[in-house]
Amino acid sequence: MNEEPHGKLTIRTLAMPADTNPAGDIFGGWVMSQLDIAGAIAAAERVRGRVVTIAVEAMTFITPVKVGDVLCVYCSVKRIGTTSIAISVEAWSRRNRFWDRVKVTEATFVYVAIGEDGKKRPIER
Repeated sequence: MNEEPHGKLTIRTLAMPADTNPAGDIFGGWVMSQLDIAGAIAAAERVRGRVVTIAVEAMTFITPVKVGDVLCVYCSVKRIGTTSIAISVEAWSRRNRFWDRVKVTEATFVYVAIGEDGKKRPIER
């Protein structure tokens, strides 16, 4: 039985040749930035305002992302603190003309809610 993504599809983007390492795979840093962007979108929606990344608690690269893959990033709220929110993030690649889907990365990103003054603020429950 195939595993299914957990969370809400937050972003989808195409892996391009400019984002490759010398081996021809997509740089892990590019993948990490896509996860951070998606996590920040999910966090900002939940806290209804600005957030900043404060930590990556865990990140596992499961399999390489290839040029031409469509990277689909799914997010869900893991926990909410007084001013911080942890988001579980999964990246899945659609391969071979989009028929095959494979989980490539999973992580937990932590964000802090901030006000217009740039200082942390409480998250409404």
